[in-house]
Amino acid sequence: MFVYNDVRNDARVLREAASLAGAGHEVTIIGRPVDVTSPNGDVEHRGDVTIRRVPIPGGWRLVLTFLRSPWRLQEWIGARVRSGAGRLPAGIAEVALGLSVAVGAAAWTVVRLPVHVIGEARGRRPPPGGSVVDWLIRWRWGTLGWAASAAAAAPAADVYHGHDLTGLPAAVRAQDRNGGLVVYDSHEYFIESGSNARRPAWAKRLFRRLERRWAASAVALVTVNRTLGDLLGRELGIHVVVVHNAPPRWTPSAVRSDPLRSAAGIPPDAPVALYHGGFTADRGLLELVEAWRALRHESAHLVFLGYGPLQSALKALADDAAFGGRMHVLPAVPPEELAEWVVAADVGLMPNQPRTLNERLSTPNKLFESLAVGLPVVSSDFPERRRIIIDDPDGPLGTVCDPTDTIALADAIRSILDLGPDARADLRARCLRAAHARWNWETESAGLLALYESLAAGRGAG
Repeated sequence: MFVYNDVRNDARVLREAASLAGAGHEVTIIGRPVDVTSPNGDVEHRGDVTIRRVPIPGGWRLVLTFLRSPWRLQEWIGARVRSGAGRLPAGIAEVALGLSVAVGAAAWTVVRLPVHVIGEARGRRPPPGGSVVDWLIRWRWGTLGWAASAAAAAPAADVYHGHDLTGLPAAVRAQDRNGGLVVYDSHEYFIESGSNARRPAWAKRLFRRLERRWAASAVALVTVNRTLGDLLGRELGIHVVVVHNAPPRWTPSAVRSDPLRSAAGIPPDAPVALYHGGFTADRGLLELVEAWRALRHESAHLVFLGYGPLQSALKALADDAAFGGRMHVLPAVPPEELAEWVVAADVGLMPNQPRTLNERLSTPNKLFESLAVGLPVVSSDFPERRRIIIDDPDGPLGTVCDPTDTIALADAIRSILDLGPDARADLRARCLRAAHARWNWETESAGLLALYESLAAGRGAG
């Protein structure tokens, strides 16, 4: 498997790997170091799964620095010249490289520095995810550079499983080196997600062509819900296996701790509305704050549990006296501890905004993590989520609303928080039954295991 992160907290990748290892397959995950600038890799073993972290080549940072701020290359230039000069005549090429970069940096500085100073003076900031040039450089020399290194570091295998568009090129490169099969695992509609969705049309067309080219090497596509599977299956012309990212079945302990209220300093009997996950713009967190302001619930507390770019803004809002100390921001917890924190809440929140196609198609991890512990949810009214939350055969598992309407969001939260004890217990029991019957990893992983059984059978047949 190839995944362009450090693997430590990627629940889907770790679950898939563990399930395949449990079925008798030998599984290695190739990821990258926690520190993306680190030149050092490492190896970790989790049960029967080997995790090998391969460094990202650093050349792309040099290119990006040259284009953004060429005057900041003076230390690198000096180091190259000194190193080469100390090894003459063998070091003449290194000296020449350093001097060539110095000349180019000086010329580019004459053009770039005034633009930089004027932009700073006017308070201009780069767009989310950096400029298109930055994005392309990171892809060309960062992501694809890592793909080449990761493929070279991978053991020869029967299947190369590429997670997301950032991991797929490594799988294809490994196939080119060693033969074998490729499986593409798309966790989201990548080109229409986050900052990618805000790129120019020509850039997105380029990456769609690249995705089709790389996916042409794959024998199957694994993805996270039916609607996304239908869309990607049509676009890529590939066999689709849907594996919802649901956690394993979980049964609440008879003696329950409450780490959530303890960490936030919330009274034991106070209702808690919980958002857990990434603190990013499209997740509707600022809209959630405004809904909470409109809710004006006398005793309930709002908790944000996670990390991301909006963390500082959320902490500043939590300190606002208008919230009366009833809004809290807590750091993320390890996946293996998450259930004990989530089960303590009274309602799980996921008001993703419909700004990108990927958000409208999404079935986030937190949906299944909430149901797994019997926590009712308030979610954006998107088709896949409505099918799971409202159309459950046993009855609704929460409620859905227009996430752009803060009053509607506040009313939806209130409808859960104001339930009486018996109605709340019934709703929680229904969520837990749905998780045990339908939305669990034991059920979902069957499709993945069946796919690999068919690949193994094909290999055995020659």
